[in-house]
Amino acid sequence: MYLKRLEMYGFKSFADKTVLDFIPGITTVIGPNGSGKSNISDCIRWILGEQSLKSLRGTKSEDIIFAGTQNRKALGYAEASLVIDNSDSKLPIEYSEVVVTRRIYRSGESGYFINKTPCRLKDVLELFMDTGIGKDGYSIIGQGKIDEILSNKSEDRRHIFEEAAGIVKYRTRKADSEKKLEQTKLNLLRINDIISEIESNIEPLKIQSEKAKKFLSLREELKNIEVGLFLYNIENYKAQTQEVLENIDIFETQKVKEEENLNNIQTEKENIKVLIDKLIEEIERTQNLNFEGNQKKEQYNSEIGITQERISNNKENYERYEKELEELENRNKELEEEKKQKEEKKNNLFTNKEKFETELKEKEAELEKYSKTLSDKEIEIEKKKQIVQTNIDNKYEILANLNA
Repeated sequence: MYLKRLEMYGFKSFADKTVLDFIPGITTVIGPNGSGKSNISDCIRWILGEQSLKSLRGTKSEDIIFAGTQNRKALGYAEASLVIDNSDSKLPIEYSEVVVTRRIYRSGESGYFINKTPCRLKDVLELFMDTGIGKDGYSIIGQGKIDEILSNKSEDRRHIFEEAAGIVKYRTRKADSEKKLEQTKLNLLRINDIISEIESNIEPLKIQSEKAKKFLSLREELKNIEVGLFLYNIENYKAQTQEVLENIDIFETQKVKEEENLNNIQTEKENIKVLIDKLIEEIERTQNLNFEGNQKKEQYNSEIGITQERISNNKENYERYEKELEELENRNKELEEEKKQKEEKKNNLFTNKEKFETELKEKEAELEKYSKTLSDKEIEIEKKKQIVQTNIDNKYEILANLNA
């Protein structure tokens, strides 16, 4: 039997699925600090059932799962498998290759599998018991483990020697047997308590049993009485049934006579109903004629009122139109007079237009003359300005010389 392969996915720093093959001989894992060498031994201990997070260099169960980096998100679970060659049947299982798997989720759920079959932690521990392989076995010696073994008490070292000697399985079975014996003793004490409790209830139960027997005999006697009463009631019901049948025949005869009377009454009722319908139709026709006459009367009265109102409106419109016509005639006269005034004003404007055009030509000629004169004066003024500027410059030059 030897360790054949280790498969890891999401365990601590192993984000991708990592497979380590161990061939017979010496296998060495080399790498710089922090590269994950110790995580390999932690993974093996974890698969073998290690429950102490301190031993796995963690504080909580989520520390075992890959926590993610800046470029990669965290995983939801971690899974690791230990593949062992069991060709020599060293392990008590009927497989030439044993795969022990452990899985844990961030929610805290976890599970153990042996050859992909769900199992308990106890099954995994019993599988590797007395083989030297286990979370507390001597096959995994971590940092400072040798110093710890040498410095421990003799009782603590004894456990390692028992593991190497292969008697841990029997000690475990002995401890389980002692627990079962202790549990059996407790069960026996409980059974004795139950027996003593039952014995104390035997006498009351005996009295209750006698009462039950008496109840059963009385119930049987009551049953016989009820049967007799039932038969007596049947005879009475038969006599009453015969009487009822005779009454039914009498009632049937009376029913035939009453049906004939009912048919005659129905016929008379139908005839009366026909007469009533004819009377109702006549009354409705008379009421309709009266209603139509009243409607026509109201219609004529309404038309008369509308005609009178139209006549009144026409009179008012006639008087209003006469007043408007008179006002329009007066307005026409005023417009004729205004037209004459406008014509006279127009003639005056034509006359004044010629006069104004002549004056405009004269004024334009005069303006042109003044403009020419003004241009000559402006040229003269500019020349005078230049002379004045020259004199000023000479003045400042003379002053400067005087100052010098």
